[in-house]
Amino acid sequence: MEILFRPALIVAALSSLLVGFIWYNPKVFGNIWMKEAGITMNPNEKPNMVKMFGLSVLCAYFIAFVLQFNVIHQMGVYSATEGIQNIDPSVLDNFIKAYGETFRTFKHGALHGTMVGLFLCLPTLGTGAIYEKRSFKYVMIAGGYWVVTCALMGGIICGWN
Repeated sequence: MEILFRPALIVAALSSLLVGFIWYNPKVFGNIWMKEAGITMNPNEKPNMVKMFGLSVLCAYFIAFVLQFNVIHQMGVYSATEGIQNIDPSVLDNFIKAYGETFRTFKHGALHGTMVGLFLCLPTLGTGAIYEKRSFKYVMIAGGYWVVTCALMGGIICGWN
């Protein structure tokens, strides 16, 4: 259960809102993104902001949950040996005691988060954009958001001790 409800994952998920508030601000990329996405604001329509932000944080939490396995190398120690018969658990525990804090920094997590954003999120979004006939600008704005968000989320998750 500890792996599922870590405070770092909650903070990382919430950080996606912070990046979004800045990234999609009309003075940054908001107006360009709306134009490229074909979104028009209807003053008579009031979106359910609680639902929108709540679902956004839930989805970001799922991303943070999976991201932890990419940015924290020590999580692989136990999973790499799962299923091996007669393994002495003290070997794994000693490894974690000796190397448990290696590469556990914000900077290292941000690096791996950036790689996830660049090589997973951006291509996924880009593939969908091809079939949706979205512009290159749209892909760069929406994909850029995920690269920055994954970098920040990875840094938070990996650097949190």
